[in-house]
Amino acid sequence: MSDGIHRITIPTPFAVGRVNVYLIEDDPLTLVDAGPNSGTSFDELTNGLAALGHSLEDIELVILTHQHIDHLGLVSLVAQRSGADVAAIDVAVPFVENYSQEAQKDDAFAREVMLRNGISEDVVSALSAVSQAFRAWGARADVTRVLRDGEEMSFRDRTLKVHHRPGHSPTDTVFHDGERRTLIAADHLLGHISSNPLITRPTDGSNERPQALVTYLRSLEETRAMDVDLVLPGHGDPITDHRTLIDERFALHRRRAEKIFKLIAERPRTAYEIAQALWGNIAVTQAYLTLSEVLGHVDLLVNDGRVRERGSDGVIVFEA
Repeated sequence: MSDGIHRITIPTPFAVGRVNVYLIEDDPLTLVDAGPNSGTSFDELTNGLAALGHSLEDIELVILTHQHIDHLGLVSLVAQRSGADVAAIDVAVPFVENYSQEAQKDDAFAREVMLRNGISEDVVSALSAVSQAFRAWGARADVTRVLRDGEEMSFRDRTLKVHHRPGHSPTDTVFHDGERRTLIAADHLLGHISSNPLITRPTDGSNERPQALVTYLRSLEETRAMDVDLVLPGHGDPITDHRTLIDERFALHRRRAEKIFKLIAERPRTAYEIAQALWGNIAVTQAYLTLSEVLGHVDLLVNDGRVRERGSDGVIVFEA
Protein backbone atom coordinates (compact mmCIF):
# COMPACT_ATOMS: atom_id res chain seq x y z
CA MET A 1 0.00 0.00 0.00
CA SER A 2 2.50 2.62 1.11
CA ASP A 3 6.15 2.00 2.02
CA GLY A 4 5.59 -1.22 3.92
CA ILE A 5 2.23 -0.24 5.41
CA HIS A 6 -0.68 -2.50 4.42
CA ARG A 7 -4.38 -2.02 5.07
CA ILE A 8 -6.58 -4.89 6.27
CA THR A 9 -10.30 -4.08 6.49
CA ILE A 10 -12.22 -5.77 9.30
CA PRO A 11 -16.03 -5.95 9.65
CA THR A 12 -17.70 -4.07 12.54
CA PRO A 13 -21.29 -4.04 13.86
CA PHE A 14 -21.51 -0.26 13.39
CA ALA A 15 -23.05 1.96 10.72
CA VAL A 16 -19.58 3.25 9.79
CA GLY A 17 -18.83 -0.17 8.28
CA ARG A 18 -15.41 -1.82 8.13
CA VAL A 19 -12.49 -0.62 10.20
CA ASN A 20 -8.97 -0.26 8.82
CA VAL A 21 -6.22 -2.13 10.62
CA TYR A 22 -2.69 -1.43 9.37
CA LEU A 23 0.24 -3.83 9.24
CA ILE A 24 3.61 -2.06 9.31
CA GLU A 25 6.19 -4.45 7.82
CA ASP A 26 9.19 -3.29 9.78
CA ASP A 27 11.13 -4.28 12.84
CA PRO A 28 9.19 -4.74 15.06
CA LEU A 29 6.37 -6.16 12.88
CA THR A 30 3.53 -3.90 13.98
CA LEU A 31 -0.24 -3.91 13.88
CA VAL A 32 -2.06 -0.58 14.27
CA ASP A 33 -5.44 -1.31 15.94
CA ALA A 34 -7.04 -4.75 15.75
CA GLY A 35 -10.78 -4.54 15.06
CA PRO A 36 -13.75 -5.43 17.28
CA ASN A 37 -13.95 -8.50 19.48
CA SER A 38 -15.81 -11.08 17.37
CA GLY A 39 -15.11 -14.41 15.71
CA THR A 40 -15.76 -13.02 12.22
CA SER A 41 -13.44 -10.07 12.79
CA PHE A 42 -10.76 -12.38 14.19
CA ASP A 43 -10.99 -14.67 11.14
CA GLU A 44 -10.74 -11.74 8.74
CA LEU A 45 -7.76 -10.35 10.61
CA THR A 46 -5.88 -13.67 10.48
CA ASN A 47 -6.81 -14.15 6.80
CA GLY A 48 -5.68 -10.62 6.01
CA LEU A 49 -2.33 -11.23 7.70
CA ALA A 50 -1.94 -14.57 5.89
CA ALA A 51 -2.54 -12.86 2.52
CA LEU A 52 0.42 -10.61 3.39
CA GLY A 53 2.57 -13.64 4.29
CA HIS A 54 2.31 -13.33 8.07
CA SER A 55 0.60 -15.11 10.92
CA LEU A 56 -0.83 -13.64 14.09
CA GLU A 57 2.09 -15.13 16.03
CA ASP A 58 4.53 -12.96 14.02
CA ILE A 59 3.16 -9.68 15.42
CA GLU A 60 5.63 -8.02 17.81
CA LEU A 61 3.88 -4.74 18.59
CA VAL A 62 0.24 -3.58 18.60
CA ILE A 63 -0.33 0.19 18.58
CA LEU A 64 -3.72 1.43 19.74
CA THR A 65 -4.99 4.69 18.22
CA HIS A 66 -7.92 5.35 20.59
CA GLN A 67 -10.41 3.82 22.99
CA HIS A 68 -13.31 2.92 20.70
CA ILE A 69 -14.32 -0.73 20.63
CA ASP A 70 -14.11 -1.21 16.85
CA HIS A 71 -10.37 -0.50 17.24
CA LEU A 72 -9.47 -2.11 20.55
CA GLY A 73 -11.68 -5.23 20.79
CA LEU A 74 -9.13 -7.79 19.54
CA VAL A 75 -5.96 -6.16 20.90
CA SER A 76 -5.73 -8.43 23.94
CA LEU A 77 -6.30 -11.59 21.91
CA VAL A 78 -3.61 -10.61 19.40
CA ALA A 79 -1.17 -9.84 22.23
CA GLN A 80 -1.92 -13.15 23.98
CA ARG A 81 -1.43 -15.18 20.79
CA SER A 82 1.73 -13.39 19.69
CA GLY A 83 3.33 -12.14 22.90
CA ALA A 84 3.36 -8.68 21.27
CA ASP A 85 3.81 -5.48 23.24
CA VAL A 86 0.76 -3.20 23.38
CA ALA A 87 1.43 0.53 23.00
CA ALA A 88 -1.11 3.27 23.78
CA ILE A 89 -0.95 6.93 24.73
CA ASP A 90 -0.88 7.61 28.51
CA VAL A 91 -4.41 9.09 28.67
CA ALA A 92 -5.86 5.90 27.13
CA VAL A 93 -4.25 3.46 29.57
CA PRO A 94 -6.87 3.61 32.40
CA PHE A 95 -9.67 2.98 29.89
CA VAL A 96 -7.91 0.15 28.04
CA GLU A 97 -6.81 -1.66 31.19
CA ASN A 98 -10.16 -1.28 33.01
CA TYR A 99 -12.43 -1.52 29.99
CA SER A 100 -15.61 -2.88 31.61
CA GLN A 101 -15.65 -0.48 34.59
CA GLU A 102 -14.73 2.49 32.39
CA ALA A 103 -17.39 1.64 29.79
CA GLN A 104 -19.92 1.35 32.63
CA LYS A 105 -18.97 4.84 33.87
CA ASP A 106 -19.21 6.17 30.30
CA ASP A 107 -22.73 4.76 30.01
CA ALA A 108 -23.76 6.39 33.29
CA PHE A 109 -22.30 9.71 32.09
CA ALA A 110 -24.07 9.41 28.71
CA ARG A 111 -27.34 8.65 30.47
CA GLU A 112 -27.01 11.82 32.55
CA VAL A 113 -26.21 13.94 29.47
CA MET A 114 -29.22 12.53 27.59
CA LEU A 115 -31.66 13.14 30.45
CA ARG A 116 -30.37 16.69 31.02
CA ASN A 117 -30.83 17.47 27.34
CA GLY A 118 -34.44 16.46 26.99
CA ILE A 119 -34.39 12.77 26.05
CA SER A 120 -37.13 10.83 27.85
CA GLU A 121 -36.35 8.17 30.43
CA ASP A 122 -37.73 5.30 28.29
CA VAL A 123 -35.62 6.24 25.24
CA VAL A 124 -32.55 6.60 27.47
CA SER A 125 -33.16 3.16 29.02
CA ALA A 126 -33.56 1.55 25.60
CA LEU A 127 -30.31 3.13 24.40
CA SER A 128 -28.49 2.05 27.55
CA ALA A 129 -29.55 -1.55 26.85
CA VAL A 130 -28.18 -1.29 23.30
CA SER A 131 -24.92 0.12 24.63
CA GLN A 132 -24.64 -2.77 27.11
CA ALA A 133 -25.12 -5.25 24.28
CA PHE A 134 -22.44 -3.57 22.15
CA ARG A 135 -19.99 -3.64 25.03
CA ALA A 136 -19.08 -7.26 24.26
CA TRP A 137 -17.39 -6.05 21.05
CA GLY A 138 -14.72 -4.43 23.21
CA ALA A 139 -12.28 -6.05 25.64
CA ARG A 140 -9.61 -4.95 28.09
CA ALA A 141 -5.90 -5.21 27.30
CA ASP A 142 -2.66 -4.72 29.23
CA VAL A 143 -0.66 -1.78 27.95
CA THR A 144 3.03 -2.70 28.13
CA ARG A 145 4.36 0.44 26.47
CA VAL A 146 2.97 3.82 27.50
CA LEU A 147 3.34 6.51 24.82
CA ARG A 148 3.49 10.25 25.43
CA ASP A 149 2.47 13.15 23.22
CA GLY A 150 5.46 14.33 21.19
CA GLU A 151 7.63 11.23 21.65
CA GLU A 152 9.17 9.30 18.76
CA MET A 153 8.82 5.57 18.11
CA SER A 154 11.84 4.13 16.34
CA PHE A 155 11.62 1.20 13.94
CA ARG A 156 14.32 -0.28 11.73
CA ASP A 157 13.18 1.64 8.63
CA ARG A 158 11.14 4.53 10.00
CA THR A 159 10.38 6.86 12.88
CA LEU A 160 6.81 7.65 13.93
CA LYS A 161 6.12 10.74 15.99
CA VAL A 162 3.21 10.43 18.45
CA HIS A 163 0.63 13.24 18.57
CA HIS A 164 -2.37 13.38 20.92
CA ARG A 165 -5.34 14.75 18.90
CA PRO A 166 -8.42 14.57 21.16
CA GLY A 167 -11.92 15.36 19.89
CA HIS A 168 -13.47 12.34 18.20
CA SER A 169 -12.52 10.61 21.47
CA PRO A 170 -10.45 11.93 24.40
CA THR A 171 -7.63 9.50 23.53
CA ASP A 172 -7.25 9.96 19.74
CA THR A 173 -3.62 9.53 18.73
CA VAL A 174 -2.05 10.04 15.30
CA PHE A 175 1.36 8.79 14.16
CA HIS A 176 3.46 10.90 11.81
CA ASP A 177 6.19 9.57 9.53
CA GLY A 178 7.90 12.87 8.66
CA GLU A 179 10.32 11.32 6.17
CA ARG A 180 7.57 9.67 4.12
CA ARG A 181 5.10 12.51 4.79
CA THR A 182 2.51 9.96 5.94
CA LEU A 183 0.05 10.23 8.83
CA ILE A 184 -1.67 7.24 10.41
CA ALA A 185 -4.74 9.10 11.63
CA ALA A 186 -7.38 6.51 12.65
CA ASP A 187 -10.75 8.28 13.15
CA HIS A 188 -9.28 11.74 13.67
CA LEU A 189 -9.79 12.42 9.94
CA LEU A 190 -12.01 10.38 7.62
CA GLY A 191 -12.53 11.07 3.94
CA HIS A 192 -16.08 9.89 3.24
CA ILE A 193 -17.78 11.13 6.44
CA SER A 194 -17.00 13.73 9.09
CA SER A 195 -15.69 12.24 12.35
CA ASN A 196 -18.20 12.50 15.18
CA PRO A 197 -16.80 14.42 18.15
CA LEU A 198 -18.58 12.23 20.67
CA ILE A 199 -19.23 13.73 24.08
CA THR A 200 -17.23 11.47 26.36
CA ARG A 201 -16.79 11.48 30.12
CA PRO A 202 -13.87 13.77 31.04
CA THR A 203 -10.61 11.96 31.80
CA ASP A 204 -9.80 14.32 34.71
CA GLY A 205 -12.63 13.01 36.91
CA SER A 206 -14.68 16.23 36.79
CA ASN A 207 -18.41 16.23 36.05
CA GLU A 208 -18.20 19.07 33.55
CA ARG A 209 -19.45 18.10 30.10
CA PRO A 210 -16.42 18.43 27.80
CA GLN A 211 -16.71 20.60 24.68
CA ALA A 212 -15.84 17.77 22.30
CA LEU A 213 -16.32 19.66 19.02
CA VAL A 214 -14.37 22.70 20.23
CA THR A 215 -11.51 20.37 21.20
CA TYR A 216 -11.78 18.50 17.90
CA LEU A 217 -11.59 21.67 15.77
CA ARG A 218 -8.46 22.70 17.68
CA SER A 219 -6.93 19.28 16.98
CA LEU A 220 -7.82 19.58 13.27
CA GLU A 221 -6.05 22.96 13.14
CA GLU A 222 -2.87 21.28 14.38
CA THR A 223 -3.19 18.48 11.82
CA ARG A 224 -3.88 21.00 9.03
CA ALA A 225 -0.50 22.60 9.74
CA MET A 226 1.35 19.29 9.25
CA ASP A 227 3.27 18.54 6.06
CA VAL A 228 1.77 15.26 4.90
CA ASP A 229 1.00 13.81 1.48
CA LEU A 230 -0.93 10.76 2.62
CA VAL A 231 -3.34 10.23 5.51
CA LEU A 232 -4.26 6.65 6.43
CA PRO A 233 -7.68 6.79 8.15
CA GLY A 234 -9.48 4.36 10.46
CA HIS A 235 -12.33 3.87 7.96
CA GLY A 236 -12.49 4.31 4.19
CA ASP A 237 -9.80 5.13 1.66
CA PRO A 238 -6.51 7.02 2.07
CA ILE A 239 -6.67 10.83 1.93
CA THR A 240 -4.26 12.70 -0.34
CA ASP A 241 -5.18 16.33 0.30
CA HIS A 242 -5.73 16.72 4.04
CA ARG A 243 -5.82 20.54 4.04
CA THR A 244 -8.66 20.81 1.52
CA LEU A 245 -10.59 18.13 3.40
CA ILE A 246 -10.05 19.82 6.78
CA ASP A 247 -11.18 23.16 5.30
CA GLU A 248 -14.35 21.41 4.05
CA ARG A 249 -14.92 20.07 7.57
CA PHE A 250 -14.51 23.57 9.06
CA ALA A 251 -17.06 24.93 6.56
CA LEU A 252 -19.47 22.07 7.33
CA HIS A 253 -19.34 22.78 11.07
CA ARG A 254 -19.89 26.52 10.49
CA ARG A 255 -22.93 25.78 8.30
CA ARG A 256 -24.35 23.37 10.86
CA ALA A 257 -23.87 25.88 13.69
CA GLU A 258 -25.78 28.49 11.63
CA LYS A 259 -28.60 26.05 10.96
CA ILE A 260 -28.85 25.28 14.68
CA PHE A 261 -28.74 28.98 15.54
CA LYS A 262 -31.75 29.61 13.27
CA LEU A 263 -33.72 26.88 15.08
CA ILE A 264 -32.87 28.34 18.50
CA ALA A 265 -33.67 31.88 17.28
CA GLU A 266 -37.18 30.70 16.32
CA ARG A 267 -37.82 29.55 19.89
CA PRO A 268 -35.88 28.17 22.85
CA ARG A 269 -35.29 24.42 22.46
CA THR A 270 -33.58 21.49 24.14
CA ALA A 271 -30.69 19.83 22.33
CA TYR A 272 -32.93 16.81 21.70
CA GLU A 273 -35.60 19.00 20.06
CA ILE A 274 -32.91 20.48 17.83
CA ALA A 275 -31.67 16.99 16.90
CA GLN A 276 -35.21 15.92 15.98
CA ALA A 277 -35.73 19.05 13.89
CA LEU A 278 -32.50 18.30 12.00
CA TRP A 279 -32.62 14.52 11.66
CA GLY A 280 -36.13 13.31 12.49
CA ASN A 281 -36.24 9.67 13.54
CA ILE A 282 -32.44 9.24 13.41
CA ALA A 283 -32.39 11.50 16.49
CA VAL A 284 -34.15 8.66 18.35
CA THR A 285 -32.27 5.62 17.01
CA GLN A 286 -28.88 7.39 17.10
CA ALA A 287 -29.74 9.69 19.99
CA TYR A 288 -26.31 10.01 21.61
CA LEU A 289 -24.55 10.53 18.30
CA THR A 290 -26.94 13.26 17.14
CA LEU A 291 -27.05 14.83 20.62
CA SER A 292 -23.22 15.03 20.64
CA GLU A 293 -23.40 16.67 17.22
CA VAL A 294 -25.95 19.29 18.39
CA LEU A 295 -24.23 20.07 21.70
CA GLY A 296 -20.88 20.47 19.94
CA HIS A 297 -22.31 23.16 17.67
CA VAL A 298 -24.27 24.79 20.50
CA ASP A 299 -20.95 25.05 22.39
CA LEU A 300 -19.56 27.07 19.46
CA LEU A 301 -22.59 29.38 19.60
CA VAL A 302 -22.42 29.74 23.40
CA ASN A 303 -18.68 30.51 23.23
CA ASP A 304 -19.44 33.19 20.60
CA GLY A 305 -22.04 34.74 22.93
CA ARG A 306 -24.89 34.07 20.49
CA VAL A 307 -26.72 31.46 22.56
CA ARG A 308 -27.14 30.87 26.30
CA GLU A 309 -28.37 27.91 28.26
CA ARG A 310 -30.87 27.93 31.08
CA GLY A 311 -32.14 25.13 33.28
CA SER A 312 -35.81 24.29 33.41
CA ASP A 313 -36.94 21.37 35.63
CA GLY A 314 -33.50 19.77 35.46
CA VAL A 315 -33.49 19.96 31.64
CA ILE A 316 -31.26 22.39 29.73
CA VAL A 317 -32.93 24.73 27.24
CA PHE A 318 -30.97 26.86 24.75
CA GLU A 319 -32.10 30.36 23.76
CA ALA A 320 -30.69 33.02 21.45
